[in-house]
Amino acid sequence: MTSRKSIPWIHQWSRHLIGAIALVGCLETAWLTAAELSGTAADVCPTSGCKEVLQSDYATVFGLPLTLYGLLAYIAMAFLAFLPWLLRQKTDKSFQSKVQETTWLLMFSLGVAMLVFSSYLMYVMLFKIQALCPYCIASAIFSVTLFTLTIIGRNWLDPGQLFMTGCVIGMVTLVGVTGIYANVTPTADSSTASSSEAVNIPGEIGLPITNKSGKAEMDLARHLTAIGAKNYGAYWCPHCHEQKELFGQQAFALIDYVECDPKGKNARPQMCKAAGLAGYPSWQINGQVYAGVQRLETLADLSNYQGDRGFIHPFPYQ
Repeated sequence: MTSRKSIPWIHQWSRHLIGAIALVGCLETAWLTAAELSGTAADVCPTSGCKEVLQSDYATVFGLPLTLYGLLAYIAMAFLAFLPWLLRQKTDKSFQSKVQETTWLLMFSLGVAMLVFSSYLMYVMLFKIQALCPYCIASAIFSVTLFTLTIIGRNWLDPGQLFMTGCVIGMVTLVGVTGIYANVTPTADSSTASSSEAVNIPGEIGLPITNKSGKAEMDLARHLTAIGAKNYGAYWCPHCHEQKELFGQQAFALIDYVECDPKGKNARPQMCKAAGLAGYPSWQINGQVYAGVQRLETLADLSNYQGDRGFIHPFPYQ
């Protein structure tokens, strides 16, 4: 009598584990994506480093939050993990076997891409932004775990071919991610090249303001300055740029803007530290600090502005 070879427990439970971790990743990235799209990312961050990372230019890709792409990756991984079970009662065994084989290869490929992408982002977080984001670290741990499970979670018949496939996918992903972020870091020569006044002025100033100001924006800016209101931000912060665009170029030039990054033009980081900011941008009006991108109508209410409210630029969030 021959005994049937037992299946290692990791092979029996690997799909369960992959699917469960992917679902947790879905929850995390969906929550962060909602916060990014609503302009409240600074409010969900437990640390200042987290705020710096989520408000940096690296946090958006093609105008959309990076967390949205992470959400799609986790959804795809969960779908691939659970697909064989979803088809178990509807297909024959030969087709089920093919689905098993195909989904394993796709999960491995996606795991490699997620590992490389997360590794690059960890490098950016530690050595370029130089801040720690617990959500980013958690997502990186998820990616490493998913990749590991796709390797040890089954008995691969041709490890050599698997290695070659992983190398190709890893190289393509690395080239892609470096290309996407090639021009992200603002410099005086790149991000401000279109503004002649930035030449030979020490400090970074970020993206130029392109919107023009209307009468209402100009009047509100003068009022805010007159009552001593301050706007805190950082040259690299995309939400800070959104706030500037709501005022327009001429009106924001009247605002008492405090640059918080020491590398920025006319930086006053000591004032930012003293204000106890929750994130960028922040407004200090009548002794109170308000975090996040603010509607001009909200700033008018907070500052008891009684003038024209015909603001012409739409708020970027609903």
